[in-house]
Amino acid sequence: MSYELTGKLIEKSEIVQRTETFKTREFVIEKSEDIGGRTVTNFAKFQCVQDKTGIIDRVNVGDEVKVYFNIRGTKWEKDGKTTYFTNLDAWRLEQILQPSSAKTDNEFIEPLDTFSATPPDAVDDLPF
Repeated sequence: MSYELTGKLIEKSEIVQRTETFKTREFVIEKSEDIGGRTVTNFAKFQCVQDKTGIIDRVNVGDEVKVYFNIRGTKWEKDGKTTYFTNLDAWRLEQILQPSSAKTDNEFIEPLDTFSATPPDAVDDLPF
């Protein structure tokens, strides 16, 4: 099952070579929401594995991004003790482009130099 989250990239780590054939990379997304008039901020740490470790290269810390990811759970047993891990495995990342600054109602718009009720190419054939 696939999930997605939109937020601000606040941290990205270097690639870590875990074994000779396995590499990972982590990054953190900040997501703020208004819940009942109160702003709640969450931080989600994602990991990329293998050929997906490069998806974070083309964005910068501070950029708004949309992350597509899967939730992976692992059970690990050692010395009679069981531990569970949950990973958010990112497999796609899109940069959310901020809209270009458009003129607002408060901005000053340069007036025309002159105003004429007659278009410049009109023939003036009035007798007076």
